[in-house]
Amino acid sequence: MNHPYAIDVHGLSKSFGNKRAVNHLSLQVAEGEIYGFLGPNGSGKTTSIRMLCGLLTPDEGSGTCLGYDVRRQSGEIKKQAGYMTQRFSFYEDLSIRENLDFVARLYAMPDRKRVVERSMAELGLAHRANQLAGTLSGGWKQRLALAACMLHRPRLLLLDEPTAGVDPKARRDFWDEIHRLAGQGISVLVSTHYMDEAARCHRLAYIAYGDLLAAGTPEELIAQSGLTSFAVQDDDPALAARLRQLPGVEQVVAMGSMYSVSGQDGLLIARGLAGFAGLRFEQVDTGLEQVFIRLMDRVQEAAP
Repeated sequence: MNHPYAIDVHGLSKSFGNKRAVNHLSLQVAEGEIYGFLGPNGSGKTTSIRMLCGLLTPDEGSGTCLGYDVRRQSGEIKKQAGYMTQRFSFYEDLSIRENLDFVARLYAMPDRKRVVERSMAELGLAHRANQLAGTLSGGWKQRLALAACMLHRPRLLLLDEPTAGVDPKARRDFWDEIHRLAGQGISVLVSTHYMDEAARCHRLAYIAYGDLLAAGTPEELIAQSGLTSFAVQDDDPALAARLRQLPGVEQVVAMGSMYSVSGQDGLLIARGLAGFAGLRFEQVDTGLEQVFIRLMDRVQEAAP
């Protein structure tokens, strides 16, 4: 089924009792695109992902996922999407091979043994095939979960904070694998709290308390923020409070022997910094972390 977008939804909403978890979400994800989903805990990311993969029916809105209607064809979506949850959800007293065989049975896959062996080989799990899942490190558990998602050759991966609690090398290896899969035409929607991971996405969306606040490429979001950032070379712990009092300063973050200072009026900030005798500072590129902290601050300021 041909469709210009792997995900193309408009106005999706979902409430649980009196709580509005997702409020008129519109989202488009192209084929082969890695789309990052960011936002604070409880912002509606998981609910959104579950609506897209057919586990929840939207209260309002419409659209398609892999060309299938998200309200009426959830069964077809499930057959062609892989969903990786936040928590490790496999049997810890079964081996890697046994867990994957169990998942293959759930999908009623023909030639299960070949499919399981292929999946383990592709994800580098073959040499650990007989190891119990409960004895795996976080990185290897994550790899097992991804192998299970890929058993049925999905066209779309929905990954809900897949690298939480995983060491930096395992996270990097995981993202290398995600880019390899995207290169094969698989679309990926991934939620994350890590800014280095956000920077590896083709496009990003920021959702807070059910509302989509911003969307675009990392470069577009940085430009849209209007923030100018400075690196201040000083490790005096008393300096932070004084920097925060400068006109135009919105963020001050201690980073080892320096401070990162950001705000929208770069000229005003520069004049303030120049007023400190002997203070060394330079303008630097604004990062995604500053952008998303500013978005969170705006949401909190607007909250009743």
